[in-house]
Amino acid sequence: MAASVSRARRGVALLGSTGSIGATTLRVLERHQDEFELVALVAGSNRERLAEQVARWRPKYSAVVRANGDSGVPSGPEAMIAAATRSDVDIVVNAVVGAVGVDATIAALEAGKRVALANKESLVTAGALVAEASRRGGGELVPIDSEHSAVLQCITGAPREPSRLVLTASGGPFRTWERDRVARATVAEALKHPTWRMGSKISVDSATLANKALEVIEAHHFFHLPYDAIDVVVHPQSIIHAMVEFADGSVLAQLGFPTMEIPVLYALTHPERLTDQGVRRFDPVAAGSLTFEPVRRECFPAFALGIEAARAGGVMPVVFNAANEVAVEEFLAERIGFGDIARMIESALSRAAAGSADTLEAIRAADAAARRHALEAAR
Repeated sequence: MAASVSRARRGVALLGSTGSIGATTLRVLERHQDEFELVALVAGSNRERLAEQVARWRPKYSAVVRANGDSGVPSGPEAMIAAATRSDVDIVVNAVVGAVGVDATIAALEAGKRVALANKESLVTAGALVAEASRRGGGELVPIDSEHSAVLQCITGAPREPSRLVLTASGGPFRTWERDRVARATVAEALKHPTWRMGSKISVDSATLANKALEVIEAHHFFHLPYDAIDVVVHPQSIIHAMVEFADGSVLAQLGFPTMEIPVLYALTHPERLTDQGVRRFDPVAAGSLTFEPVRRECFPAFALGIEAARAGGVMPVVFNAANEVAVEEFLAERIGFGDIARMIESALSRAAAGSADTLEAIRAADAAARRHALEAAR
C-alpha cells in the first residue's frame, strides 16, 4: 500500500488580529493547526492584546496598523502590506476595520494570495481596482461576511450564475423602535446587538443598517450582479444568512446559528470543507419559527443613503463609507447623537463631486474630502 502524502500547512497572515473577526479566526486556527500555520499577526492598535497573541502563537512577523508612540514592532499600512505579501503566506485574512485595509487587499491579490475578506471597505471603495489586482496577480478573493459566505456556499458547483440574491439583516437593536426613539438612541443601546457579538464600529453600523448597505455593495462586486438583483430583508432570528434565486425560480438558502467561525473556516478552505466539531450544530426545532420583514427605510436612513450612493457609482460609495466612518467615531465619542449619523452622511454625499473611482489617488481624494465634509456637518 502506498504511503499517504501529507499536505504542507498553509501559511496565514491575520490582519486585524485583536478585533472580533481576528479573535474568531484564532479560535478556528486553534482547532486546525495541522492544516494552517499562523505566520503573521497585525493588530489595529491594541498592542497589549497583540503581545498576548504573539506570546501564544509565536508568528514570524507581527505589527500594528496605528501606533501611538514607539510600538516596538513595525507599524503603519506598509506593515500590513509586508505581512500580506510574505513568500510564506498563502492566505491573508483581512479583518482590519476601515479604508486603511484597502492597500493590503490589493497588494495580496497582486502577489497571488488568497484573500479571505472581512474588510468591507476594500470592495466598497475600490471594487474595480481589487478585481483588476486579482486578474493581474492571480490572487483569489473569498468572502468572510456571513451573508456573502452563504451566497458563495449556495452557488459553488452551480451550473449557472444566480439571477437574484436576498441578503438578510437582523434589524439590529432598534428593529421595532419608532423613528423618533431611534434618533435618540444612546451608545450603550446601539452596542447591544440582539444576535451577534461584534466590535463597536460594526455594531453601530448594524444598528443604523449602514452595514447592510455596505454588504449590498460588496455583493455587487463579489458576484457581479446589478443592484436591482440584490434585495435585503429583515430576519430577526439570524438563522438564514442569504438566499440565492436561480433562473428557474429555485431558491437555495444557507442556514446556521449565528457564528462567524463557519464563514471564517470556509473562507480558509473553499471549495473544500474541513471536519470541525467546534461549532454548535444546527437544530431546526431549536431554531424555531423563522420570520421576515421589509427594511423600514424611513427609520434607518443610513441604509437608504448607502443604496443611493451605490447606484450613483463612481466615488459615491467611497464618500458614503468615509462619512459613515467619521460619523460613527463621533457617535461613539458621544459628540453627536445617533440620528446625526445619517445627517452627516447625507451632508457629505450632497457636497461630493461626482467622479470615477478608477485610481487609488481619486479614491483617497474623495475619501479625504468626505471626511472633512462630514466633520463640518458635525459642528
